[in-house]
Amino acid sequence: MKSITVQELARKILANEDVFLLDIRKEEDYNDWSIQGRNVGSMNIPFKQLENETEYIKKQLPENQTIYVVCAKGISSQKGVEILEEAGVKDITYLEGGMTAWSEHLEPMKIGDLSDGGELYQFIRIGKGCLSYMLMANGEAAVIDPVRMTATYKNFAEENDSTIKYVLDTHLHADHISGGKTLAEQTEAEYYFPPKDDEGLTFNYSKLEDGTTITVGSSVQISAFYSPGHTIGSTSLTVDNKYLMTGDILFIDSIGRPDLAGKADNWVDDLHQTLYGLYEDLSKDLIVLPAHFGEMKEINDDGTIQDNLENIYKKNDHLQVEDEEKFRHLVMDNLPPQPNSHEEIRKTNMGKNNPEEDERREMEAGPNRCAV
Repeated sequence: MKSITVQELARKILANEDVFLLDIRKEEDYNDWSIQGRNVGSMNIPFKQLENETEYIKKQLPENQTIYVVCAKGISSQKGVEILEEAGVKDITYLEGGMTAWSEHLEPMKIGDLSDGGELYQFIRIGKGCLSYMLMANGEAAVIDPVRMTATYKNFAEENDSTIKYVLDTHLHADHISGGKTLAEQTEAEYYFPPKDDEGLTFNYSKLEDGTTITVGSSVQISAFYSPGHTIGSTSLTVDNKYLMTGDILFIDSIGRPDLAGKADNWVDDLHQTLYGLYEDLSKDLIVLPAHFGEMKEINDDGTIQDNLENIYKKNDHLQVEDEEKFRHLVMDNLPPQPNSHEEIRKTNMGKNNPEEDERREMEAGPNRCAV
């Protein structure tokens, strides 16, 4: 039986190839979270319906495209392929590992070159919307906002003859489990974390705060500045005086939500001050690199998620509301449902919980919900 890996599917979608998906999960699961893409077509037919109405469903499928069958873990999809092959469908395959594997895949994309012969890469967690970064120079590397699949970063650094020296988290994450502390321990790197987000962390860290500067290689500088709003400790980074890493404060088409610690009434004012004061005073030539993306339309033709600050301030509707009270209503009236298990995830990222790997996967299941 033919199959496609999540890496192969991700690369097709990031290259804007035409893809057709037959998702055989339950309707509510599909509606909550599904594979998206600029040229992705999909149909949701729950497995039981596929079994009972095979001939009818066969007629609804495209005849001139490969059909990729998707389920939760890549098991039911194989049975789905068998059913449709027996019905005469020829060009059909399944996604290995299903949505579980899709949620965990990281695709590295080069953002650009840095001084000192360095390079900057964006790691796209396409199934979850998370973005993390690695910059390398002179055999040294720094990783920003890593997710829990730490082997990807270690392998990538090794392939590029680099040693991970620094690991940074821009804030206390609530939508996914951070790989920051684990990656730092695995590589003996120095781990940086914003002290104002320390709500009882059970481990030691170096303070990532206003004025912190880290040099990678001989000259590539990461400079931190305090930018609260998504969390009370949210800290932004400039890299090589060219890139602005905004964490979950500012996205390409939206802004960060201030409510994941239950303190939205206080933090929404911080968010306004950061976006309409601090960020507006920065160079508009800075290239914004957020820690999440919300929709597939934010992915550029080259497969990266980035834009300069000037364009974002022109196009992002959430940056057109100067009045603080109107901004407050804009944010508070448009908060999406909170991420799955966000309280358990926060406690895990503090080191207060240590769930098994299967439980970690379950905690992270579902869509990205970090944006207003």
